[in-house]
Formats: sequence, structure tokens, C-alpha cells
Amino acid sequence: MIEARNIHKTYNGLHVLKGVDLHIEKSEIISIVGASGAGKTTLLQILGTLEKPDRNQESLLKVNEVDIYSLSSKDMAHFRNQNIGFIFQFHQLLPEFTALENICIPAYIRNTPKEKAEKKAHELLGFLGMSQRAHHKPSEMSGGEQQRVAVARSLINNPGVIFADEPSGNLDSESAENLHRLFFELREEFGQTFVIVTHNEELANMADKKLTMVDGKIV
Repeated sequence: MIEARNIHKTYNGLHVLKGVDLHIEKSEIISIVGASGAGKTTLLQILGTLEKPDRNQESLLKVNEVDIYSLSSKDMAHFRNQNIGFIFQFHQLLPEFTALENICIPAYIRNTPKEKAEKKAHELLGFLGMSQRAHHKPSEMSGGEQQRVAVARSLINNPGVIFADEPSGNLDSESAENLHRLFFELREEFGQTFVIVTHNEELANMADKKLTMVDGKIV
């Protein structure tokens, strides 16, 4: 599902990633842990094609058998929309839109017809126990409910892989525990691969594999 080799990233002379190698199988749930500044979020953003690494002849990134670095910027954006979902610590929901509308945005970008997108969004809301919140705006929902809407949004295009950056970091303990269980339910239901950066030891230890980053490398 994901193969990364010799990934480096430098910001303003600071060497953040120092030759990361990584192999993740389809439907695996992987946690990435480490101290702040170890390079976890930078790695996640590169794997998710949001950031570009330093280029070198030995570097490689394949997602779902596609060589990411062979794609143009336009093709990469299209690939990201169709194959990758993102969940962030801060839900990134648009406040003026309802839950249903927020969920449908990636589908609209993909030019999915409105009726089909809304049908899929309603199905996801039902699976997540959120049907009654379809027409509520983010300000009318709890933090845990907003995060479930963000999860549904990440799933709307049936992506093969979900990248989550501190997904429970802004939730109370009960909501965090519910979200952690949800990832495994989603894996069983939809077969997605999850790559999760987290400081939550409970979530990290639940994963199929826990990877620890120290000073820009996986150790």
C-alpha cells in the first residue's frame, strides 16, 4: 500500500527527516510516536503528498502502487483526492456549512453528482451514529461529534489510506476512546489503511505496528 525509501526533508537548513524507510501493507493500522520535533507530522504530510521531500536519486514514494514523484502537480492533486483521506487534530470543518455539506466537499471536488454524494454522506453518518446531526453546523455539535464528521469527510471518496495527525488530541478521554475504537471498526468495514501520528499511548499500542521516531529517523 505504501512504500517510502530514503525520505529526507530540510527546512531553512534544519534537517528534519534523515532518510526514512517505511513499508505499510494494505489494511494495516500504523501508529507513529515520538517526542515533539522528531519529524512525525512532516513525515505524515510527505506520505500524504501534502509536502514534497528533498529530491535525491535514491528517494522513492509509492502509494497504492503509484510512483508519487512521477506525477505532475495536477495529477498529484487528483490522486490525493481519489486515494487519500485526512483527519486532523483540529477538525477543519467549515463553520458556515452543515455536517452533510462538510462531508460532501471532497466528493464535489471529484465531480460526484450531488445526489450521489449526499447519499454516501448519509450512509457514513448512519454508520458513525450521526444521522441526527446531518443538518447541524459545527457550532451546534460537540468536539467528538465534529471529529466524527471529519472522519466521514475523510471517507467520502472511498480512499485506500487515511492519514490522521493527533486525531484525538483535542478530545476528552471518552470521546478519544470512542474514536480509537472507530478506526478499527472502519478498517473491518471498509478495509482502509490507517497511518496515525499520536501522543496517545493507548491508541499507539492498539495499532498493528507502532513506529517510533527519534531525531528524524524511525528507530
